[in-house]
Amino acid sequence: MNRLQGKRALITGGTSGIGLETAKTFLAEGARVAVTGRNPAVLDAARKELGADVLVIAADAGNVADQKKVAESVRTAFGVLDVLFLNAGIAELRPLEQWDEAAYDRSFATNLKGPFFLLQALLPIFGNPASIVLMTSVNSHIGMPNTSVYGATKGGLLSLTRTLSGELISRGIRVNAITGGPIATPLYGKLGMGHAEISGLEAQVPAKRMGKPSEIAQAAVFFASDESAFTVGSELVIDGGMSNL
Repeated sequence: MNRLQGKRALITGGTSGIGLETAKTFLAEGARVAVTGRNPAVLDAARKELGADVLVIAADAGNVADQKKVAESVRTAFGVLDVLFLNAGIAELRPLEQWDEAAYDRSFATNLKGPFFLLQALLPIFGNPASIVLMTSVNSHIGMPNTSVYGATKGGLLSLTRTLSGELISRGIRVNAITGGPIATPLYGKLGMGHAEISGLEAQVPAKRMGKPSEIAQAAVFFASDESAFTVGSELVIDGGMSNL
């Protein structure tokens, strides 16, 4: 406990799934927390679950103008930002022939463009030291059918992990990535996957189960804390062995 005592953290997509679990874990570790989300009902539920001390910001992760508003809200509330967990994202899975330009642009805007410009908007308020954690996916490493665009967006985040590490380390800002395999969140229901399809996905994981949101949250705590002060430009793969075995 108290591994993040006194740190000020922003978690994008922090109102459900991995983001919400990470927000709760950060709070338990002593951090002040801000989260973003888009759905009004989910935002309200997160406010009730996380408590009045958490800053809940309505924002579309794929809208560049919204990223500037998020940065200003964080600056007003915290003054300085110590931790950023770029977790917001969407997963649209389609065969190559079913993609159109609008869907392609939506995925890249939400998963890569928005996070990039949020980083840019937050640069003036990052502390020294500070930690940025990018949530990527095993789909950037393995050739899973129907994940071409999703995997490409997450591969872009992995590239930013390295290039921005080189660019920002002189400012005391570390950038690292968590690469997740299948994690038990509401995502799969949104994708229209039923029990049989989820069981089939689990069978592809050497560990023979889905990951838990808490397993990602604990990794985020490590990267956010001073325990990882010498960890820069690194990727921690949490996928039950899916990409390695």
